Amino acid sequence: MQAHELREYVASSNKQLRARSLIAYAQGVLAGRYGLSDATQAFDLLRGVSQRRNIKLHQIAAALTSSAPPAGGAQEWFPGRTRTPAPSLRAVTQADLDAGNLGAVLTAALERVLDIVGGQAGNVQLAEDGALRLERHHAHPRLFTDYFAFVDHGTSCSQAAADLRQVTVRNIAEADDIFDDATRQLLLDTGSRACHSVPLAGPDGTARGVISSHHVRPLAELGRNQLEALEQVQHLMGTYLHWHHHNVVRDALEDLHRTVLDHAGPRGAVPGARARRTRRDGEDARQADPQG
Repeated sequence: MQAHELREYVASSNKQLRARSLIAYAQGVLAGRYGLSDATQAFDLLRGVSQRRNIKLHQIAAALTSSAPPAGGAQEWFPGRTRTPAPSLRAVTQADLDAGNLGAVLTAALERVLDIVGGQAGNVQLAEDGALRLERHHAHPRLFTDYFAFVDHGTSCSQAAADLRQVTVRNIAEADDIFDDATRQLLLDTGSRACHSVPLAGPDGTARGVISSHHVRPLAELGRNQLEALEQVQHLMGTYLHWHHHNVVRDALEDLHRTVLDHAGPRGAVPGARARRTRRDGEDARQADPQG
């Protein structure tokens, strides 16, 4: 195996291992919390809500494992929650996008950033399980997307997320203070000579993700109009991602919770939930038929 083939194999293997571990952890949490028979049943439930809600399986898994569990006996995971309207997306696109379609919104935002800075390639990463996970990209080769599938330190994007500020690397070949030797060489090998990273922070100050542009030549200093346009995208997308999590993702978790309560079987498991529902159903039946 040649050196570049070995590097590609290691990057791909690390990506798959990390992705699968999150879903396996979510299966265990779901099975233990609701008393499911096995991990296969838990996976089927996760996959089902992913398909119904058009949300990636790993995003459901991440939300499940990072959210506080429902209260014992609760019929709702987030009782009293108020859904809010989606923010306007006009700062990133004039198209009439479905705000619930995260992939389409991320693609539009990436295209807008590349248009502002003149980037030839780019990517969107979202915060997940303490790292940045690659969600969308344009024109990156497979080696790049496998290597940067998960990032938690040592890159311009991780620095932008940590500091909540835009980070420009005007010449990657000279960026000894940001990238280690292996990462810098891989960027150069995959055609990136400069990059610019825009953090996406919600109204709560939490880094929700990063959009980065990549350039085939060293990058000149960005002008004021470009920086102001990027700040508009930065603010809008941070607000949008906050909205998406608190509305679309939590709707999916409520769906999952109700589905498990309805189909978990005799052990069905949020303590007291099935018994309380049975008592309530019996009372409703007696009211409907006083002679019963």
